[in-house]
Amino acid sequence: MARQTKQIDVNASVVRNIKLLGDPNGPRYICHEGGARSGKTYGIMQSLIYHAMHHARLKISVVSHSLPHLKRGAMRDFFDILEGWGWYDEEQHNKTDQIYTFPESGSYVEFFGLEDHDRAKGPGRDVLFCNEANLLSKALFDQLDMRTRSKVITDLNPSDFDVWCYHLADGPDAVKIHSTYKDNRFLPDSQKRVIEGYAQADPMMWKVFGLGERGASQEQIYTHWRICTEVPAGDTFYGLDFGFRNPTALVRVTMSDESMYVHELLYQSGINTGELMQIIPELIHDRYAEIYCDAAEPKTIDELYRNGLNVKPADKDVWAGIMKVKSLPLFITQQSGNLLQELKKYKWKTDMNGKVIDKEPVKADDHLLDAMRYAIFTRTKTPRVTWGVI
Repeated sequence: MARQTKQIDVNASVVRNIKLLGDPNGPRYICHEGGARSGKTYGIMQSLIYHAMHHARLKISVVSHSLPHLKRGAMRDFFDILEGWGWYDEEQHNKTDQIYTFPESGSYVEFFGLEDHDRAKGPGRDVLFCNEANLLSKALFDQLDMRTRSKVITDLNPSDFDVWCYHLADGPDAVKIHSTYKDNRFLPDSQKRVIEGYAQADPMMWKVFGLGERGASQEQIYTHWRICTEVPAGDTFYGLDFGFRNPTALVRVTMSDESMYVHELLYQSGINTGELMQIIPELIHDRYAEIYCDAAEPKTIDELYRNGLNVKPADKDVWAGIMKVKSLPLFITQQSGNLLQELKKYKWKTDMNGKVIDKEPVKADDHLLDAMRYAIFTRTKTPRVTWGVI
């Protein structure tokens, strides 16, 4: 049965996406860069839905570094759009294989993560969308790219100084679409005020998250943070990096309005597991609070868990974790002295000519930073499950 024609109000970038996707002689790569809340991903999903409905038997792949990440973002947007437009049909949704089919055209959209890198070498497709492409390695992207027949879309917040995505976007067969929060006509005023507050708070945060411009070229890894005196209410969780000769590091992270507020709780050498069992409950009073720990210490995690602590192994993908932290507004409490020192010292490795070696941070004085990365990266890539009485 044909769908009822309706008029739908969208941002201007959606119309441009649709035209680029439908132009066989246009650029292959459609690269979206922009600031926070600019509607990049949502608009891309709207244009992919339109494209799938109006072109026969297309295979469209939406990919990111992990499936949970997609479920929290692009997948949720996709199904919210279909339901909002009144076009969602549960019979066309294969929830096992994460595929949605449009019966009028025979086209489908599939979603998959690249936890298993071999998935990048799987069957081909007509259109590829790499969500937060900077979290993927260039090698994985190349495998996906060579198996894509028509168009490739990428999006990212340009918080880093030099990633492969920039070279792709600046290439001869690409079009770069830049957007900021001002391009999102549907953004609430309250969120606009949060973003505009970065202009007075920190030049780098405003440059990346407000203006959507690329990060400065420099060795220092984290440049987008600022000091805060208060932490707003929000979702609270913890990161723990084990040590003995090196300091044991524990941080509290509060996620509020897509910003991360980090507070140093513990930075101390010579702590054994038994002592840690006593210290943590003194610092974390909520016994159900989730604590993301160094996954290289499964025995210690098991001991803490059996002692009643809600500890979980963290995802230790260093590159993807750093990129995720860099993609979010970051606030550090002024009392977190050791964490502030680590942030200022944390740099990329350089070669003998002083050129930054991409993906390789200098491994020194990064214990609180590791704890912070464990917490933020693992929490944001893991779907939340809530329980209630019905």
